[in-house]
Amino acid sequence: MCKPFRTTVSLAGVLLLAVLAGGAPPPVPSPAGSVSPTGSMTLGRSGHTATRLGDGRVLIAGGMLRNGEFLADAELYDPATGKFTALTKMTERRVSHTATLLRNGKVLIAGGIEGRFMQEGHWTGRVLASGELFDPATGTFTPTGSMNVARNSQAAVLLTDGKVLILGGSGGGDWRELHASAEIYDPATGRFTPTGSMATPRTPHAVALLNDGRVLVAGGTGPNRTVLASAEIYDPAAGRFSATGNLLTARHKHAAALLPDGRVLIVGGSDERDWDGQLATAEIFDPATRRFTSAGRMAIVRFKLQSALVRLPDGRVLIAGGGDRAEVFDPKTGSFTPAAGSLEAPWHFSTATLLTNGRVLIAGGYPNSSEGTNRAWIYQP
Repeated sequence: MCKPFRTTVSLAGVLLLAVLAGGAPPPVPSPAGSVSPTGSMTLGRSGHTATRLGDGRVLIAGGMLRNGEFLADAELYDPATGKFTALTKMTERRVSHTATLLRNGKVLIAGGIEGRFMQEGHWTGRVLASGELFDPATGTFTPTGSMNVARNSQAAVLLTDGKVLILGGSGGGDWRELHASAEIYDPATGRFTPTGSMATPRTPHAVALLNDGRVLVAGGTGPNRTVLASAEIYDPAAGRFSATGNLLTARHKHAAALLPDGRVLIVGGSDERDWDGQLATAEIFDPATRRFTSAGRMAIVRFKLQSALVRLPDGRVLIAGGGDRAEVFDPKTGSFTPAAGSLEAPWHFSTATLLTNGRVLIAGGYPNSSEGTNRAWIYQP
């Protein structure tokens, strides 16, 4: 009786066979998961927002295709079909605004810049104080109260009482004017009310809601365009900010994520050199000691990734923005591991949104040129 013929093909052999067959080689497996394309957005955009709704769909709102082409357009991503569908437009064109899912299922969209153009050798634009609400039940946007201060590149955090903290940013008479002020949006009244101010005006900074309900604010650009290492904590009970330990490295255009043990991971960003000063370093803030300690280095340098950092259901953190590939931080080992698959370009001001099935939608951004993409990807843990 003949023995069955067996063959063993190595990983290198699989890659070679794929190339010889005229197809792209499959991504090399990685314990950090993989990234692959999904359906494309209806429009190219960067500086937009992406918010997972109560039914699992994702609201994509605003952003810009390029300088001078700012968007009021919005669309929905349906994970069940992998497709994007256009919605009615927002009440304003917005980029670098904030979007916050409220407990009533609606989405608060606030601030941002409506247009940006060159005037007398300087970039200028109209910064917005207005807010609006997206209602998933009707698929429409309606105005709500306006902030007390026009803000662009501010931060927004949903507090434990269901209200929204809006802090920092730039705007006012000069869109480059920095704000130390903060305010609270109350969904019950639709109004914004001033609260305590930070010790230092800052934008674009990183924020994280701590397990005790306070809010960490770290880094950003401060007075005289100086990149900051300082950090502060907002206490909603007192309505005040207080200083805490300094970052090991001054940084702006970075990102933060709360870890399962209550500490906060800070990654990337850049120094005053901006494009030439991008960072691969990471650090961790411990609320118990109020100190920052080193968390090693990412695989690549990244900045402009504020909305492209996601904590996964298993406690690891996906870093998807500012680079041509994604990577995952494991707090148990303190290591960064690249995910399989390529994003093909370092997308800046893209978004990453955790889906209900544990996957992550990565959408939009612009590469090392000025035009935003309509491309999107799915990260599979």
